[in-house]
Amino acid sequence: MPKKKLQISPDSSDTEMSSNVSSTSDDKPGTKAQRVTRQSISENRDQTPVKAKGRPRKKSGGSTEPTRCSPRHYGGSDIGCSSPHYATMKGVCPTPGCDSQGHLSGKFDSHRTISGCPIYHNTTAEECKKRYTQKDYYSESRKKILASVDNRHTLRKQSPTKEQKMRYKEIKAARRLLGITDENRNAWGTHKEKYEKAREPLLKGLTSDYDFKLFQQAQAESCENLDYEMTENYQLAEQQEYRIKKIEIGRYELGTWYSSPFPEEYARLPKLFLCEFCLKYMKTSTILRRHMAKCVWRHPPGDEIYRKNNISVFEVDGKKNKVYCQNICLLAKLFLDHKTLYFDVEPFLFYVMTEADNEGCHIIGYFSKEKNSFLNYNVSCILTLPQFMRQGFGKMLIDFSYLLSKVEEKIGSPERPLSDLGLISYRSYWKDVLLNYITEYQEREICIKG
Repeated sequence: MPKKKLQISPDSSDTEMSSNVSSTSDDKPGTKAQRVTRQSISENRDQTPVKAKGRPRKKSGGSTEPTRCSPRHYGGSDIGCSSPHYATMKGVCPTPGCDSQGHLSGKFDSHRTISGCPIYHNTTAEECKKRYTQKDYYSESRKKILASVDNRHTLRKQSPTKEQKMRYKEIKAARRLLGITDENRNAWGTHKEKYEKAREPLLKGLTSDYDFKLFQQAQAESCENLDYEMTENYQLAEQQEYRIKKIEIGRYELGTWYSSPFPEEYARLPKLFLCEFCLKYMKTSTILRRHMAKCVWRHPPGDEIYRKNNISVFEVDGKKNKVYCQNICLLAKLFLDHKTLYFDVEPFLFYVMTEADNEGCHIIGYFSKEKNSFLNYNVSCILTLPQFMRQGFGKMLIDFSYLLSKVEEKIGSPERPLSDLGLISYRSYWKDVLLNYITEYQEREICIKG
């Protein structure tokens, strides 16, 4: 399966949608149609992402070439990076009693997130710096050992030294003798009762000191890489470029294609987590797990108007289920370039296609249309999620929109002019319809009158 993550005023008019019918049912970014130059919706949105970040480097001819800092060397002007580190930006750590000083990796002087807070991880800034210094010492020692080896073949044939064997025996003995004592249990209980969820649970005593140090080292490296990613996203946010790079919905992780006007505290994150049933968006996987344990939704709100095997279509009223419809519009904007309607959903009906299993009804795609269209438009916006593309669901949604018009005894059509992606999808749909009709036509002659 594929892995594909500006506030707009809520008074977006319906007429804006006439030029924004987009369909991602059969095409992804990169097709010939999508290489056509698109005009931005407004002056301050959808800027072209910068491909390289960092301080420009001068060439001999006087021109500049952008350079990029790696995660390992990103964090201050002393290493030649002109962009400020995420930890030095405006903000304070949310941990109670923390002054935002120090960093879990030991590499920086300040932090602003729980993941980089030494106090939250039951340590101090001095201990973090000490571990970082020891890590550098061990890294240099390892480099010297590897440099003394002639080639990789001799390294593979080398047998362990006496010191290495003794060290291995000590670690193995420490792991065997490990046991949870009453003193450890009392310390864990006291710590949990005092701090509850404001601190990380005490981990010392669960494993040997050697394994605990390895865990701390991995935790610090993970925190450093996370801060680097958030630094990049904040820089993009300041330039008003797209911010959310990935979303996780159900068992899929999707890379986003365009920006979407999520609230500011969410739009600055590199990844969002969505409930696949109510489409509520969250900041972390922990919040998502807690939400899923309490979420009672197992299908979209509204009436189920179609079902065949495990495929269903639900009709959702934008006025009765306003939050759900706004969430689905924000989700759709991550994959549609020309969508402009996000908050004014009351005049619209949403038809959500789902695939059912033992867990519930998982969203495949949707289309929306006006409740009272004077021009008999039957589609305002249409989307198939990337993980369900090229499986015929896009054409099925288009066909379903025409069937609704047939039931209403109206001659329906999508809002015009079509976007480039919408034009490709509708042309593909009508080619199939005409070819099927010609194949099943029994007469000898076919006449097309203009």
